Parts: sequence; C-alpha cells; structure tokens
Amino acid sequence: MQAEFRARVSMKNPVHFLALGFGSGLVPVMPGTFGSLAAIPLLLLFAQVSTLSFIAITLMASVIGIYLCGKTADDMQVHDHGSIVWDEIAGMFVTLLFLPVTASTLVIGFLLFRVFDILKPWPIGIIDKRLHGGTGIMLDDLLAGAMACGCLHIAINLWPAVLTLL
Repeated sequence: MQAEFRARVSMKNPVHFLALGFGSGLVPVMPGTFGSLAAIPLLLLFAQVSTLSFIAITLMASVIGIYLCGKTADDMQVHDHGSIVWDEIAGMFVTLLFLPVTASTLVIGFLLFRVFDILKPWPIGIIDKRLHGGTGIMLDDLLAGAMACGCLHIAINLWPAVLTLL
C-alpha cells in the first residue's frame, strides 16, 4: 500500500519535493522525526537574520505549507500521509521564534517539538482529528511548535544556563 501512495508523488515536482521535506519524509521509519531534522539546516541558514525576518520566514513557510501539504495530500489521495513533513519543518521554525538558534535551543527545541507533535495534547489532538486539508495538516504542527516554543522560553527564563548546555 505504501508504494501505491508513493507512486502518486514525484520528487521532480517542486510541490511534492518541498512537502516531503526534500525527501526526508520518505524515510520508512519516523518520517516526522526526519522531517523535523530536515529543518535544522534551514534554521542554521537563517540563524543570523533579524527577528522580524525570522518571523516573516516562519509565516511564509506556514502559509506556503498549507498549499504544499494540501496539494500533496490531494495528489496522494491520503489526508496527512506520514511522508508529508513540511508541517514539521514549519513547526520547528515556530519552536525557535524569539530565541537564539544555538546547539542547545536546537536540541531542546527539537525534543520538545517532537514530544508535542507525537503526544498531541489538547488542543493539538482535536485539531488533528477535526480539521482537514492543508490547513489541518499544518495547524496541529504549528500549535505543537508554539507549545514547544513556550516551554523553551519558560525553561530559559527559569534556568538561563539552558542556552549553554551543549
């Protein structure tokens, strides 16, 4: 059955290429984790931009992701197939909003984001189940990113040494 879904997408199609996280979503195990890891080079690339530019990049990744994920899901004929991981990439950007991109924030942010994305606490789980299309695919991961971001900000404010752990 997996081959049937993959036959409906092409890495030569730029929409599919991006939605599948540059191919990271095609890893047969834990595609969401590999999609989240695929965000790290992009985060490092944009680490030195201004806060306003980082916000703009995050918003663009999120809005464009609605189209990318929705179109790829339609082409695959499966809602939120595991190989669609652009939502994880955008979620990782949300996780690091208003934070320095350092080894510590990347590792802790990655772990927090994966916990929220996998466990889907309220309201993430409700959105994941009830909202469909590109918006539904994106929104649960954006909320997971927001929750991870909030936790990371709290951790840094309570324990500033978090920034120097690694």
